[in-house]
Amino acid sequence: MHLRWTIRFGFALWVSWLAGCSREPSPGAAAPPVPATAAPVPTSIAVAETDGFEEVLPRVGKVPGYIGSEACRECHADQHASWHRSYHRTMTQLAAPGAVQAKFDGVVLTNDNTRFTLGQRSNEFWVRMEKVVVPGPESAAPEAVEARLGLVTGSHHMQVFWVPNGAGNTQVGFPFTWLIPEQRWVPRNSTFIRPPDMVHRSEVWNIVCNRCHTTGPEPHMDRANRSFDTRVAEFGISCEACHGPADRHTAIEQAAKKAGKDTKVPGFDHGIIQPEKLDPKRSAQVCAFCHSMKWYDGNEGWSQNGFRYRPGDDLEATTPIIRPRRIDRQPWLQKVLAGNPDLMRDFFWPDGMIRVSGREHNGLIESPCYAGGKFTCISCHSLHSGEPDDQLAKNRSGNRSCTQCHEPLRDPAKLTAHTHHADGSSGSDCQNCHMPHTTYGVLKAIRSHEISSPRVAVELATGRPNACNLCHLDRTLGWTAGHLEKWYRQPAPKLTEEQAQVADSVRLALSGDAGQRALIAWHLGWEPGLAASGKAWVAPVLAQLMEDPYAAVRCVAERSLKQSGDTPPPGYDHTVAPTSALGARDTIWGTWRGRLDAKTRGALPSATLVGGDGAPEMERRFSRLLENRDTQPIRLRE
Repeated sequence: MHLRWTIRFGFALWVSWLAGCSREPSPGAAAPPVPATAAPVPTSIAVAETDGFEEVLPRVGKVPGYIGSEACRECHADQHASWHRSYHRTMTQLAAPGAVQAKFDGVVLTNDNTRFTLGQRSNEFWVRMEKVVVPGPESAAPEAVEARLGLVTGSHHMQVFWVPNGAGNTQVGFPFTWLIPEQRWVPRNSTFIRPPDMVHRSEVWNIVCNRCHTTGPEPHMDRANRSFDTRVAEFGISCEACHGPADRHTAIEQAAKKAGKDTKVPGFDHGIIQPEKLDPKRSAQVCAFCHSMKWYDGNEGWSQNGFRYRPGDDLEATTPIIRPRRIDRQPWLQKVLAGNPDLMRDFFWPDGMIRVSGREHNGLIESPCYAGGKFTCISCHSLHSGEPDDQLAKNRSGNRSCTQCHEPLRDPAKLTAHTHHADGSSGSDCQNCHMPHTTYGVLKAIRSHEISSPRVAVELATGRPNACNLCHLDRTLGWTAGHLEKWYRQPAPKLTEEQAQVADSVRLALSGDAGQRALIAWHLGWEPGLAASGKAWVAPVLAQLMEDPYAAVRCVAERSLKQSGDTPPPGYDHTVAPTSALGARDTIWGTWRGRLDAKTRGALPSATLVGGDGAPEMERRFSRLLENRDTQPIRLRE
């Protein structure tokens, strides 16, 4: 059976299954998503031939001006090698050995009454889909559809897979994601902060992910036929994504070499962009093309021929950055908001600070450091000299990123006078105070890239946790306000009894919205926070978060529980809705109480609500906070 025939035969069924199985339960649904399960792969699956498979994949190459990273390696071997080991390169890959980290052989996944049987055949990764039929005298064998997976996105935190659907080279999302830390499959819906009753439709790679996860993308959408003929210069973020199309550069260098010209003379036009030689604004925009929240003008024609922007151009001229604090100067944004009233809440904190990952430029340009005219992305980051994790440039780890400009703080005495914390401590780490982890994405908290200072008044106004209480997890807002008033003369705002007496981390974990709860869940496993606050009290709080309505919050809480030294109960699965959870909270609380002795109990910080008069008091205090929980639906669009 040829692949082309298989897809055409099962096209309608295939699309409906993918769309249905990638949705979260609608209100009143009979059952939550079934967790990923493993079972032997049936031996009756026929091996389909793969003739013409390349026809249903996005076309690589033949994008005007681009020549591909292999052409760069001959002259730039070191830079090519450093790029090659980065996560930028592996952002999008063909689903092939060496790229796929997920387990395929021997795996059966079920979701929404559909069974997905995975298998690897030589160098190919396949999925067979069939509806689950309850056995009965009149039950017929389920109709099945098979397809070979086309692409894989990600290689660091998780892997997302894409399947051709037969409409040109359209790639639609496979409804399960491989979590790399856990080494397990989970329903894709469980990896996002989305309301549990929200209907989620399957993503289309060609228009959703292609624009930032490849180089030189041209979607070529056919709206009439609902199909794509997408082409890219290269999968992943390669050399030309940052340096611009290189065909002119290659021609210039070859001609100069043939003519014996010296290309190292000042002012020689190499026909290529070097971000470090651009002015700070244009340099930052090279990264901002992907790492920002922008507005796509319909006249840009992105869905057909891709974006006009090339490194070195003014990004604002074609796709301006959304800046909530300047709505009055962005008339086009007012029109966008009229049609998308939830847009701001899905991406930004109430004061306009970006709150989701991948949009660091939105934070950078609102920072006072950037306003000074010298600060840009490569002030701290380097793809070629940094480690793949965080891509920090050499000599930019720790406080060195900040002291390159704030030179007086290189002096330990002046640093400690400013921070009121010991030199070398997490409290004297500039980033912990001025770039706290208040951005959310990929099931973790990420540093904000808007340089700011901790203020209790800002937290009260926006709901964004302040830096002090993200490290001093056992302290109240009243404690923080007192220190900020004493050290930095910040007026102490008026607080409620709860804000003044309850540890802020516990208050937000139990009463906050889903986005706040996810951030606190992560910080309850953050090593500097546990070192500053102790960890003997965190298990009951995390246990409560492990029964959160949002699967993503449950996942982050489970990870932090392990990080803090505890073990989830046997059988616990964060992908299963809390109504079906195996008593995780009660089990963890019981284990926690069992290991406390009189000395340990007396040393627990009372502000965390676990230092009361025994279990009944703790239950009462937790229940009171839970009753006041902010239950507004939260959707954070990463």
